[in-house]
Amino acid sequence: MGGALILESAALLHWLEREGFWPLGMTGISMGGHMASLAVTNWPKPIPLIPCLSWTTASNVFTTGVLSRAVNWRELEKQYATHTVYEDEIIHMLEYCGTDSFRMGRDFVRDAPGSFDKLSNVSLSSELLLQQRDAVDGLERMLSSSVGGGQTHIDTLHSKRASHSAGQRRSLQRESLCFMKGVMDECTHIANFSVPVDPNLIIIVQAKEDAYVPRSGVRSLMEVWPGCEVRYLNGGHITAYLFKQAVFRQAIYDAFERFVQKYPILL
Repeated sequence: MGGALILESAALLHWLEREGFWPLGMTGISMGGHMASLAVTNWPKPIPLIPCLSWTTASNVFTTGVLSRAVNWRELEKQYATHTVYEDEIIHMLEYCGTDSFRMGRDFVRDAPGSFDKLSNVSLSSELLLQQRDAVDGLERMLSSSVGGGQTHIDTLHSKRASHSAGQRRSLQRESLCFMKGVMDECTHIANFSVPVDPNLIIIVQAKEDAYVPRSGVRSLMEVWPGCEVRYLNGGHITAYLFKQAVFRQAIYDAFERFVQKYPILL
């Protein structure tokens, strides 16, 4: 959906031009809107763009939006803790867009899935926490086999181990979530791509109550593409798709009308 999408879109637009189709434009809904946006960032000419129900990055969709509940977070945490290459190498290759990838403040706590509602600011690395767990396991085995190891010591150890496990769990949740958000920002954030030739030809249609594509905590498209227009409609992601198609079509008409008025020489 990244490089291949951009290459295929450029090839298609070039073919349409060669066949005499003009003016050309790009539009899409939800993920399709984001894909249309990526395609236009690499087109070297002014072109109308109408992304509907999409925003600057896909990271929020899968970390704070409704679809975050469909992600197998336990498996991702397990892989992140098991394969140190994620923490040791890949995470240092990511170039985050502003503070998006690690903005884990009030907006995140408010919008995150229920399993992350009580994250604390534990800063220990997963490697260190795993070492602590191994040390506790070894100590428990030693006390269990010791003649002088009474039940009181074992109970105390279990209590400490539970505390360590809870801390490890919270830290691992936070680290794996940050990693996933960072990777998705790196691959899908619009700010990582070129600004379209003429942002004035861009009309974005957004739903005010969109829970699938949250806008809080990330840079807005108006900031990334100065000069674009954002139109908000009442309702959420699904209701907008089902009942607001006329709004999408009107935005398409208006974007093409702007192109015709602004670039008559290209027609």
